[in-house]
Amino acid sequence: MCQDNDKHSHHDSHGGAFDDYNQAVAEYRKSFPTKKEVIEGTPDPASAEMLRHMESLGLETVFDRFDQQKPHCTFGLAGICCKICIMGPCKITKKSPRGSCGAEADLIVARNLLRMIAAGTAAHGARGREVMLGLKAAAEGRLNISIAGGKKVLAMAGRLGIEVEGRQVREVAADLADLLLEDISRTNPGPHRTLAALAPPERQKVWKELDILPISAYHEVFEAYHRSSPGTDGDWPNVMKQFHRCGLAYAWSSVMGSNIAMDGLLGLPVRSSVKVNLGALEKGSLNIAVHGHSPLLVSEIVRLGRTEEMINLAKKSGAQGIQFYGICCSGLSAMYRYGGVIPLSNAVGAECVLATGALDLWVADIQDVFPSIMDLARCFKTTVVTTSDSARLPGAEHIGYDHDHSNLAQSTELAKKILLRGLESFAARREVPTHIPPYEIQGEIGFSLENIGPDRLKGLAEALRSGQLVGLVNLVGCNNPRVIYEKNVVELCRALMAKDVLVVTNGCASFSLLKLGFLQAKAGELAGPGLKAFLGDLPPVWHMGECLDNARASVLFRTLADTLGSDLKDMPLAFASPEWSNEKGLAAATAFRLLGLNSYHSVYAPIQGSLALTNFFSQDTQKTLGSSMIVELDALKLAERIVDDMRARRSANPKLKS
Repeated sequence: MCQDNDKHSHHDSHGGAFDDYNQAVAEYRKSFPTKKEVIEGTPDPASAEMLRHMESLGLETVFDRFDQQKPHCTFGLAGICCKICIMGPCKITKKSPRGSCGAEADLIVARNLLRMIAAGTAAHGARGREVMLGLKAAAEGRLNISIAGGKKVLAMAGRLGIEVEGRQVREVAADLADLLLEDISRTNPGPHRTLAALAPPERQKVWKELDILPISAYHEVFEAYHRSSPGTDGDWPNVMKQFHRCGLAYAWSSVMGSNIAMDGLLGLPVRSSVKVNLGALEKGSLNIAVHGHSPLLVSEIVRLGRTEEMINLAKKSGAQGIQFYGICCSGLSAMYRYGGVIPLSNAVGAECVLATGALDLWVADIQDVFPSIMDLARCFKTTVVTTSDSARLPGAEHIGYDHDHSNLAQSTELAKKILLRGLESFAARREVPTHIPPYEIQGEIGFSLENIGPDRLKGLAEALRSGQLVGLVNLVGCNNPRVIYEKNVVELCRALMAKDVLVVTNGCASFSLLKLGFLQAKAGELAGPGLKAFLGDLPPVWHMGECLDNARASVLFRTLADTLGSDLKDMPLAFASPEWSNEKGLAAATAFRLLGLNSYHSVYAPIQGSLALTNFFSQDTQKTLGSSMIVELDALKLAERIVDDMRARRSANPKLKS
């Protein structure tokens, strides 16, 4: 039978790729820390204390399970394990350079990445859809929640081409919700209206030339799974075109569209100061943690929990009051809108929070809620209530929205039922011992384009133009036990501040920076001279909300670029997620690279088994998008790379002083 010699020589031309990537991946997995190294190296003393306390009690954590997984599979780390069909799983080696169907390493890596970003697009899109449905229901009077962000509704509706003049906010909000829902779910091909109205024209031109403009989030996720199904798209560059379509759908529906709906229904952030970390846990109160990413029911739980009726019921049960705590983004969403919700931890640290024994009720909605929390909840008699049909936990009680959201109108009743269950749990847990590390600090939160103010924005643009500030970094991302817990986020931030880079943050990474005090004005003492002079009474890190609020950072970046008359790709701006760990993180980094901004990481994506895909992210997209994915395991070296790249952009931009 005829052999395709060129095809086989392509494998050989991977530059001893099999040997190279095997060595690279082997070295990479040697860098993964042990639990002991995490305890010794994590910058948050409360986390270190709780990990030691849990070890003394024989309680398992994510770091124990991570250690038990070692050595991690090199094929999985390199992205060259394929499980799409039942002829496999197939792995790429020197002996078997193609899977059973003939797929090579490049195609396998590309298909795996496409499915990852499709999942990330669906994850943020699902939470956004719930709020869009909530906005529509509130506008139509089916949901008894006031539309708190009326000004935002009118402003965004006007930009999206919806008639505003002479109409009530509720009427406009209904049309806005319909437009956002259409952008997220369109099946009949047509323009993505949010992208068309809000994305920079220069970027839209680039995306059109690359043929990556999306139809809708639903369509691009649907198409991603279709073309990565067995025996469908066998051309890895074409697979990566769909990867970028998903990235754009994620950016403009799953994130921007969802952000518009959330601000419209629930209101804009409020600048305030909050207590942070485990020392802020209150003994004697009904302590309720809200954990996840869906703020609709959480907002009603928090609102109702502050009413005189519920507070009196709590006191009759022997509690001093009701206190809410935030785990992940549901907590951040409530915190920066309503205040008084104490942020405690990101997803990886949730086990440490439960192990304090201080939580009576744990309200879990969707995403980054690890199944392991149920083991600890049983140990400390904490009642866990799930609120989404998409995210059940074995052994948890379920009080929430139906699969089809037909009971949105019952939000108040559901919230009251959950709070009453918390009171029962409080009464049943009187004798549970607590261990609360004495670490507490204040942090300033609630920054947005709307409340930064025009004068401060002009000052920020001028500081960038003059070189007083080297640049801005959006520092975000979930945590990953491949690196020491929270260390890379903290070290990168400290190094950037010292080099006159202003940091904005949201989501899981923001917990690390809150706990270390970087969101206080006095942390400006850690800043370089230019940043310190610019800040005045502001902190050197600006908290912009939950992970969905990457939209706030991108809008801030766009505003600064427009003010200085520059394209985004020419600005000293960057995205950094040093400890990223999931599909949403892959999508977020892609979204910023599509804007022409580099993304910086200390964790490798599963691409090392393909030289073509490695080059695609590190070199090829620099030519097409003006941006690259840069990975450096050492946070201090990563900071140096970010600053060097910013200085290079400044030198190439005549509108900025280099």
